[in-house]
Amino acid sequence: MTQAIILAAGQGTRLKPVTDHMPKCMIQFNGMSLLKRQHRVLQQAGLTQINVVTGYASQIIKNNGFKCVFNTNYRHSNMVESLFCAAELMSGAEDVIISYGDIIYESGNLAKLLETSGDVVVMVDAGWKDYWHLRFADVLSDAESMKLGDDNAIVELGQRVSDVNEIQGQFTGLIKISASKVRAMVGLYADLKEQHLDNKKFSQMYMTEFIQQMINHDWQVKAALVNHGWLEFDTVADLNLYKKLAQENKLNPYFCESRHEYNLNE
Repeated sequence: MTQAIILAAGQGTRLKPVTDHMPKCMIQFNGMSLLKRQHRVLQQAGLTQINVVTGYASQIIKNNGFKCVFNTNYRHSNMVESLFCAAELMSGAEDVIISYGDIIYESGNLAKLLETSGDVVVMVDAGWKDYWHLRFADVLSDAESMKLGDDNAIVELGQRVSDVNEIQGQFTGLIKISASKVRAMVGLYADLKEQHLDNKKFSQMYMTEFIQQMINHDWQVKAALVNHGWLEFDTVADLNLYKKLAQENKLNPYFCESRHEYNLNE
């Protein structure tokens, strides 16, 4: 069994004015919100326990029928603190899928994540360069390190680099935690929080920093390597780019609707 937790507490200020009155996970793309798209892909894979961590404009998400957990500190926290607002849901009886709320992904990518074994499995885009060149004039302005060892074990991620050839893939915001490590993950976070009680920046820890902590504690962190098949909606420019590519029938190399089994008109 597997459950999913979608992290969707932020407003997405880089998507204003689209997000002036809605969280970015509720942005519509080709007739469906990002959150609904994720929800259907997860359901199609057999996941029935799907919870959303909310914050900004949380009532909109709740009113659309999603099961929610509220992050009271959403204005001043990042993805990691949002995740552990749902700590009580993570019993350790099942694997946990963690997903950012501002991404969408093909069912094949999710299947790759689910079938890859490891204490922690991270969906990594090995074909990231083409996608980053679409979005950024300078790919290194947003790219971070991803170093892989034997059997696609991740040894480093989330650091700034000066050479694109040093990057073996990009973190995508989709993660699986093995059931056997779920309670240990909750404990690791509690220990780190205790160590940083006087550090106001702790609540803004990046997910890549937290995963690096797992690596540093000798956890088996593996990359589920994919080649595109997902999109991140970080800015208005992203949204406009994807709409333009879809209209011109040029989006399929990066994200293909026809590879989904759900019906957009349902």
